Amino acid sequence: MSDPRVRRIRPEDVDAVVELVYALAEFERMPEECHLEAPQLHKALFGPAPALFGHVAEVDGRVAGFTLWFLSFSTWRGVHGIYLEDLYVRQELRGSGLGKALLAALAAECVEQGYERLEWAVLNWNPAVGFYRALGALPQDEWTTYRLTDAPLKALAAES
Repeated sequence: MSDPRVRRIRPEDVDAVVELVYALAEFERMPEECHLEAPQLHKALFGPAPALFGHVAEVDGRVAGFTLWFLSFSTWRGVHGIYLEDLYVRQELRGSGLGKALLAALAAECVEQGYERLEWAVLNWNPAVGFYRALGALPQDEWTTYRLTDAPLKALAAES
């Protein structure tokens, strides 16, 4: 049974979600890396060809947590999955079940759509690692994430 505090994100939630994205960046000790603006998020979620999706958790009419996610594809399984880009719950509401409810909504989305994976990355020092393991999530320690941004990304693109 779905948690009534969790629902799909709506246009009027964008400002609150941007605020929480900045809180997440602060929590992850990287506030200088966060440059998201409300119009960008609104376009990604509600533009003509949205490729980003989200859920929010509400408490007392206020957005208290969110997920932002997109579809991935497993060539080995031959089906889509969900890649969870961000999950955040306001600090004062952690332990209230909102994080689990948000993840349960994504798991339900996977099951309803026939998706076979729900994946995300978490910083090794994040205390949520224990929470994720308790849900049955397994770390994929045999894989290393690589990222190209800024000058290295532009330099490689110039070679095409």
